[in-house]
Amino acid sequence: MPAPTAAGAVPVGRARTLAQVYRRFGEVDAAATSPLYERVAVALSESDEALRAIEAAPARRRHPTVILAALHDLALAGRAPALAAAYAAADGDAAGRAAIDTLLRMTDSVVAIAGRRRIRTDENGRGAVLYPAIAEAARRVGANAVGLIDVGCAAGLNLNVDRVGITYSNGQSLGDPSSPVQLSSSIVGDRPVPTRPMPQVVARVAVALDPLDVTDADDARWLRACVWPEERERRATLDAEIALGATAPPLLLQGDAVEVLPDAFARVPADALPVVTTTWTLSHFSLERRLRFRQRLDEAAAGRTVAWVSAEGVGVAPAIPTLGDRRAFGHSIVGLAVVDRSAVRAEAIGRCWSHGRWLAWLADS
Repeated sequence: MPAPTAAGAVPVGRARTLAQVYRRFGEVDAAATSPLYERVAVALSESDEALRAIEAAPARRRHPTVILAALHDLALAGRAPALAAAYAAADGDAAGRAAIDTLLRMTDSVVAIAGRRRIRTDENGRGAVLYPAIAEAARRVGANAVGLIDVGCAAGLNLNVDRVGITYSNGQSLGDPSSPVQLSSSIVGDRPVPTRPMPQVVARVAVALDPLDVTDADDARWLRACVWPEERERRATLDAEIALGATAPPLLLQGDAVEVLPDAFARVPADALPVVTTTWTLSHFSLERRLRFRQRLDEAAAGRTVAWVSAEGVGVAPAIPTLGDRRAFGHSIVGLAVVDRSAVRAEAIGRCWSHGRWLAWLADS
């Protein structure tokens, strides 16, 4: 029988396990990208008090990415000034001390944030993949207007794809060169990306379990808190996307995509092509739910033609060919499915890497 522990103490085995998680995150996951998070995570792993505070969070919300984002949120809100100053100065030792101090002084606040928020990386240059794919969908259907329905990205930043500027490594460009949001992508292979413009976007609908409103200060700050402190370029892009999104906020529909999609389709005018976009979303669905999602597209197509543009891991998107690729190759398939009353035309129109930072266009268009 194990020896009893003091009131409120964490059993040794559990404390060691959590400490190992944080140390591994710091020394392995964060080391190459964020020296600050490396030092903070290791510091937390070495503090018994900090580990006990983290254990106050629900079991599934104790991961370093969640707790560090919650601490970052408090720093951005001005509630943890010492931590904010340490991040600004890139002082890892000071950041470690300030993180422990903040966690111990504001355990309830950290736990509350961690319990109700999910890590979000809605900005990632996905427009470089989505823009030509959506334009291609419209071309194939002969649509002069589209209604965009984005599934899974909580803030709906993908829905501004027509309002950004995109430059490819081969000199091609798409979108608005004067947009405050400028994205870039490297072309793999010899085939160019089609440069036809996207038709008019007449509806923007975001479907998510926990949507974020970019016009809400708390929601926008959480998006920023999910960016690691050293990632200044990524933060600048996110700031620009948040500002752009706030000028034309999308319609936010909360709920499971399988259940909410019919409502989303109903929000697209009858004379526009509904285009559903999923970017690394379906991997979070069970196979049954992925197939049900695909069935929803068929149901919608009973009354009108719909399109689905996907960027998902190999074999994740139902009906999209895998081209004989294997998941171990580390890239994603860009898929396009056009569904109407009589048929489903599904094609792999590209491959991409690093969430669109590298793109190989495959389709004849």
